Amino acid sequence: MSTSTAEPAATDSRLRRWVAAALGVLALAAALAAGHLVAGFVGVNASPYLAVGNGAIDLTPVELKDFAVRTFGTYDKLVLLSGMAVVMVAVAAVAGLLSRRTPWPGLVVVTGFGLVGLVAVYARPDLDALALLAPLASLVAGVAVFGFLHRLARREAAPAVAAGTSRRTVLLAGAGVVVGAGLAGAGGQLVAGSRDAASSRAAVGRLVPVRTAPVIPADADFAKLGTPAFVTRNADFYRVDTALSVPQVRTEDWSLRLHGMVDREIRYGYGDIRNRPLVERTITMTCVSNEVGGTYVSTANFIGVDLADLLDEAGVRPGAEQLYSTSVDGWTSGSPVAAAMDRGRGAMLAIGMNGEPLPIEHGFPARLVIPGLYGYVSATKWVTELEVTTWQARQAYWLKRGWGREAPIKTESRIDTPRGFETVPSGKVRVAGIAWAQHTGIERVEVRVDNGEWREAMLSRQVNLDTWRMWWVEFDATPGGHQVVCRATDKSGYTQTDERAGTVPDGATGWHSINFTAQ
Repeated sequence: MSTSTAEPAATDSRLRRWVAAALGVLALAAALAAGHLVAGFVGVNASPYLAVGNGAIDLTPVELKDFAVRTFGTYDKLVLLSGMAVVMVAVAAVAGLLSRRTPWPGLVVVTGFGLVGLVAVYARPDLDALALLAPLASLVAGVAVFGFLHRLARREAAPAVAAGTSRRTVLLAGAGVVVGAGLAGAGGQLVAGSRDAASSRAAVGRLVPVRTAPVIPADADFAKLGTPAFVTRNADFYRVDTALSVPQVRTEDWSLRLHGMVDREIRYGYGDIRNRPLVERTITMTCVSNEVGGTYVSTANFIGVDLADLLDEAGVRPGAEQLYSTSVDGWTSGSPVAAAMDRGRGAMLAIGMNGEPLPIEHGFPARLVIPGLYGYVSATKWVTELEVTTWQARQAYWLKRGWGREAPIKTESRIDTPRGFETVPSGKVRVAGIAWAQHTGIERVEVRVDNGEWREAMLSRQVNLDTWRMWWVEFDATPGGHQVVCRATDKSGYTQTDERAGTVPDGATGWHSINFTAQ
């Protein structure tokens, strides 16, 4: 008689799926938090998450970028960051799942994230070598946390749990990572926030121009009839830029370097500008991303100094063509020198907007405002450098991406009321809107209903050639559906074309039309 002893059943020591996925996500959180903490000391844009986001913006094709602005408006950056977060969490979870037996797949992915962050920070024009400490900290934290948690979890999953680590220990370690990541991220935000521009802006005080803009007449708008107010509130002024995080620049840290093809290089501090005789001008600005009928057009009273004065002080040399401006975040723009020096145009280095210092999101401490040109060649925010040069020597951010070079604003008009697809009472229907042809001026606006005859609209009082103009007209509307179309003619005699063109490369064209129902 023989006996046999059964071998013990093999035990699967692989990590549970949810545990493995959680390890990847926790390591990602630790990596991003560590990078954000260090970025608080070396520059907020050094945060790997923001650096990768800024890199994605720079590499996005023009058409896709334009689509994002049209579709999401001022929420385009939030959509980008949210999308990045979803993708990164998904990749981190998959990396964890691939590491159920061995940590190497997860370590490779976490290392890859860190290397991408290093490359993104290295490529930023506004960051120096010290900024690489942030993605380096991110890489080290991600690898260390993933390796540590994986070892603990593997011990818990092993057969000899009594000699290893309990599940409770693994959970406590994971909770510790969550708390630590939260504290690190909050600490980075707190450090960065301690250097924000809000208190510096508040200390500027009231800006009193020596030359004030003419008082806006009461009949400069038809706000009661459905047009916007003539002057746009700061909170409502359109904002389109590439900055994922709004630059925080204090007046005490800001300076403007003026150099290049000039007789003498000059550097201005904020006090140098603030203490000069200030001028105030009412100017309408338009973004090149404004579609036909779009909302990226606004008007404000800007306060600052004449850009021509600064250029004259430096002494612009013959042959200069381009004023190449650089923002504190590295964004660049190219403006025609002729427009910047044309005193009749009134180009400004602006430090105020509607009676107060520039809002931070609109360029505090200083920005360019050159009337009559789309913002991407005329309105650099957080400006810190002006180089007088030629078109051939330097290519600005959007010029490299196929947009037009000089970009004068096109004559356009928009219907504000009725709104598209609105239902209104039949009978007398008032149609109202705005028109603009900055630095040329609006001569008339015509409106047509249901392919009928063009009728000339009533125009508001003209404030100056660099601002928009409001209009309205009344029609008899029978019950049913109707279409309204508008077109503007500027003071040069040009009537806007009905040919539809997109925003790329130098601004949209076409007549704005809306459909509404009368009943």
